[in-house]
Amino acid sequence: MGLTELFLSTLITFFVVIDPIGCAPIYAGLTAGASGAMRRSMAIRAVVVSAIIIFAFAFFGRQLLGGLGISLDAFRIAGGIMLFVIALEMVFEKRTQRREDRAQKIIDTPEVEDVSIFPMAMPMIAGPGSIASVMLLMAQHRGPEAAFAILGGVSLILALTLAALLAAGPLMRLLGAKIEAVITRLLGVLLSAFATQFVIDGIRGSLT
Repeated sequence: MGLTELFLSTLITFFVVIDPIGCAPIYAGLTAGASGAMRRSMAIRAVVVSAIIIFAFAFFGRQLLGGLGISLDAFRIAGGIMLFVIALEMVFEKRTQRREDRAQKIIDTPEVEDVSIFPMAMPMIAGPGSIASVMLLMAQHRGPEAAFAILGGVSLILALTLAALLAAGPLMRLLGAKIEAVITRLLGVLLSAFATQFVIDGIRGSLT
C-alpha cells in the first residue's frame, strides 16, 4: 500500500470510527446551557485530550501489548471484531442511541458541567475503536513515512471533529436527523469491511 492509499485509508477509518458528524449533535445537547466561550473551550480541550490519548497508543501501544504477552495477530483479530460490532451498531443505529442515552444522563445531572473529558474525549472521540484502529494501522505499516501518513490522517480527522463540535448547532440544523442517519448507516457498512479485513489479516498471520 502506497503512502497516499494509507493516508486515505486512515482518513476513512477514523472518520467512520470517530464520526465527527455524529458527535456534533451530542455535543450540542450536552452544552446547551453553556456560554459560547465555554463551548469553544470544552471543544478544544476534548480534542486535545483525545489527540494525546490516541497518539500515546500509536507510539506505545505495541510495547504495551508486548508487556502483556499479547501477540499482534491476536490484537488484529480482537480489534477487528470490536470494530465490526461498532459497525453493526452504526448500521442499526444502536450506537447513536447509546450516545444519546449517555448524554441524557449527563444532562440530567446538573452538577456535571465540563463534558470535555467525559464523555467527549473518552469514550466518544478516543474510544476503544479509535485506540484499536491506530494501534492496528501503526503495527501493519512500519517506517517513519507510514507513521507520518497515519498520524497525518488522524490529525486531519481530529481537526474536522473540532470544527464539527464548534459548529454543532448550525451543522445539525443544516443536515437534519434523517440525513445524519443515512450517513451513519453508509459509514457503518464501510467500517464493517475494514473490520473484516483486520480479522482476515490476523487469522492469516497467526497461521503462517
